[in-house]
Amino acid sequence: MRFVVTGTDTNIGKTVFSAGLAGMLGARYWKPVQAGLPSDSQTVAELSGVEIVPEAYRLQLAASPHQAAAEEGITIDPDALRPPDGPVVIEGAGGLMVPLNPHTLFIDVFARWKLPLILCARTRLGTINHTLLSVEAIRTRGIPLHGVAFIGEANPESEKVISEIGKVKRLGRLPVIEPLTRGRLAGVFSKTFNIADFA
Repeated sequence: MRFVVTGTDTNIGKTVFSAGLAGMLGARYWKPVQAGLPSDSQTVAELSGVEIVPEAYRLQLAASPHQAAAEEGITIDPDALRPPDGPVVIEGAGGLMVPLNPHTLFIDVFARWKLPLILCARTRLGTINHTLLSVEAIRTRGIPLHGVAFIGEANPESEKVISEIGKVKRLGRLPVIEPLTRGRLAGVFSKTFNIADFA
């Protein structure tokens, strides 16, 4: 039971989704490349209490990984990114086409891993285009697409269109949770997502 979590864009809530999923599954969490602090690993630890696998690259600058690495005189080696064994939720940085170095995108690494991928998508205006483009890119590279997790306020029409046109499973929708705490996330997640969909 290993899943890769990515998004149609950055800052859409995939870290909170990853925390909820890891908590529900009792899986570890791994963020291979962290660009910017505080780290998403720290957020997931606070929101789920799951075991955290240390990042392969922990970079200071909140920017695209290739830029953040260059600022520190580092070049990210994609071959050094190897998924941990056992149940784990792996969160990418930003969206699919984020560069790790001048020659490699995160989606290239996902294609090498061949692990089931969960695409997190906003529910607001523009999500149909962004999500369907992402779905097409995932399938073009032969990555197993497990389904789409929507994040935000309910938008039944957009969610329906994406599922039907993209021929992709709708896993559920994570609403905005305020205040966001470990207990509230676990409670909401268990009501909005079915653990059987991740077996």
